Amino acid sequence: MQTALIIGGGQGGLSVLKILQNSQIMKVIAVVDVNEKASALCLAREIGVQTGQDWRSFIDRKPDVIIEVTGNSQVFEAVRQYAPDAIVIPGSVAYLLAQLLQQKEELIMQLKNQSYQYDIIFESIDEGMIVIDHTEKIILFNKSAERILKIKKREAIGQHVQQIIPNSRLPEVLKSKQTEINREQQLAKNEKIITSRIPMITTEGKVIGAFSIFKDITEVVNLAEEITNLKEIQTMLKAIIFSSDDAISVVDEQGRGLLINPAYTRLTGLSEKEVIGKPATIDISEGDSVHLQVLAKKQPVRGVKMYVGPKKKEVVVNVAPILVDDKLKGSVGVIHDLTEIQSLTKELDRARQIIRTLEAKYTFEEIIGCSEEMKIAVEQAKAGANTPATVLLRGESGTGKELFAHAIHNASDRRYNKFIRVNCAALTESLLESELFGYEDGAFSGARRGGKRGLFEEANNGSIFLDEIGELSANMQAKLLRVLQEREIVRVGGTKSIPVNVRIIAATNVNLEKAMTEGTFREDLYYRLNRMPIHIPPLRNRKADIPLLCERLIAKINQDYGRTVEGVTPEAMERLMGYSWPGNVRELENVLGRAMIFLNYSDHFIDAAALPPLLKGEKEVKGLTDEQPKIKRQNGRSLQEMLDLYEKEILQLRLAEHNGNKTAAARELKISIRNLYYKLEKYQLH
Repeated sequence: MQTALIIGGGQGGLSVLKILQNSQIMKVIAVVDVNEKASALCLAREIGVQTGQDWRSFIDRKPDVIIEVTGNSQVFEAVRQYAPDAIVIPGSVAYLLAQLLQQKEELIMQLKNQSYQYDIIFESIDEGMIVIDHTEKIILFNKSAERILKIKKREAIGQHVQQIIPNSRLPEVLKSKQTEINREQQLAKNEKIITSRIPMITTEGKVIGAFSIFKDITEVVNLAEEITNLKEIQTMLKAIIFSSDDAISVVDEQGRGLLINPAYTRLTGLSEKEVIGKPATIDISEGDSVHLQVLAKKQPVRGVKMYVGPKKKEVVVNVAPILVDDKLKGSVGVIHDLTEIQSLTKELDRARQIIRTLEAKYTFEEIIGCSEEMKIAVEQAKAGANTPATVLLRGESGTGKELFAHAIHNASDRRYNKFIRVNCAALTESLLESELFGYEDGAFSGARRGGKRGLFEEANNGSIFLDEIGELSANMQAKLLRVLQEREIVRVGGTKSIPVNVRIIAATNVNLEKAMTEGTFREDLYYRLNRMPIHIPPLRNRKADIPLLCERLIAKINQDYGRTVEGVTPEAMERLMGYSWPGNVRELENVLGRAMIFLNYSDHFIDAAALPPLLKGEKEVKGLTDEQPKIKRQNGRSLQEMLDLYEKEILQLRLAEHNGNKTAAARELKISIRNLYYKLEKYQLH
């Protein structure tokens, strides 16, 4: 710990002693004044600090710092000559530096492990500041540090501190956890700085970094002269306030306006003439004055929403008291405009909704697969993207047909136009027809006045993705065939043909050849759609892709759930690789998501025990090996809850038997495909 000798027992000495009496970084060894009744000497005796009338008698104790606060220049010079090895600081400078250090220590303790959020303060102070993290790398480097060290910030950030300052003692401070105050340090040539180095320690005692504050010794002497001139200080303060882009207002202890900056005028619409000398409530449209609250409580108030100025601007206000020698002198407020931020947020939300609806989200780079089967499918899709031909994506449910459709559109020359997605199985025939082809005014009861453009018109010059194409009715198949042949549509209730230039990408998990044989799918439509067929392999045929898929899916689920899972254990991977995956990639994502939900937050890997039960065979679901599912006794559950569990397990069983083919499962269960989709949504079995 540093030792200090205070020379002068007047008001200046008293202020310095009050600041240092509870300091953990500097100990006052004595207070000296010719007047035995000086106020600082009285306080020193009360707190057990030695006193005297002759400062020379304490020089032998070799204090690290001598603080001269008599205001007598002769005493200051005599001390410097008599004690050349000690750092002699005028009281005004010591008082200022002590306050700055005290404020910085409090700020570090409050923020703990968080990054510094007040860059404006960090960048505007005249002292150089360097902050390192626990790895001794520089994480903060302000403009004054650039000026003093003649090193650019971009060259320093991220580098080891001793690569930038070879004789830096910050690593030693980081290891010892000991503060070093007011140490001289030699820089290049004849340049010296006075520096303080402080470790950053959390309340739990963990060292998270260290920082140093330093200044040219010459500049400290100059500062001591400058701070005696109140007018220059005021000018400097105004320059800082006026340079801020945030609106700032200052009031006195009575709540009358003292100072505002140009940003305040731009935000509120009020000029200096309307604010200076007026009550603090002059700018408020709705709400109570935060300035008056702070003046009454002498405590800062932050994050208060209100409306200010004639235009009732919505703002957030932070106000802090101004205390000088523990006396309230006023308060300063910073006002942030919320109107523009809220407007931009709304526009961004609207844009995101449009993008999600009208644009393809994925590219070929996002299709994961190193197996030969997947590489062939991707190469075929890339070839199809370069032609205007209709593409038919075939594969089981959950293999990624929609992902391929997005990628094909984004790789084609239509990528800057709309991409419309339609699930043909999710809509009734009448609704699907009006959605695809649009309708004229008065076409049916409830039709919108003036009619409505259909999705084919919306997708003109772009692409339309028709999922579950095998579920179309015979009537809709005929109308789709007309679009493919004639490149035109007719709205519901209309007679006029409307030409469209749309690239159709269709997808199905139905065996269309079998459907043609059974008469449920038109042969001529099949040949129109099947010009560019792309077979997407099921996951059981490309198990080599499972590790890479797990890596990508875990990263996605981490982002969705706010987790930090890194991967799966070898035992869990062996179990995943040994499974047939009737639900394909969608089922894999479901299994990983369920496992991660029940992991502890301290777990970083999914082990085999964390995986939910997997299907061992075509008819086994979660350990059920009989033809029909079995419900164990469920104490405390209602009849409806047990019926729901039973129905859910039946759906899982039938989907597993048909390898995820929803049409076949619905046919065996003797329910409509739309009813099946409803139940899958209800039980979250997608």
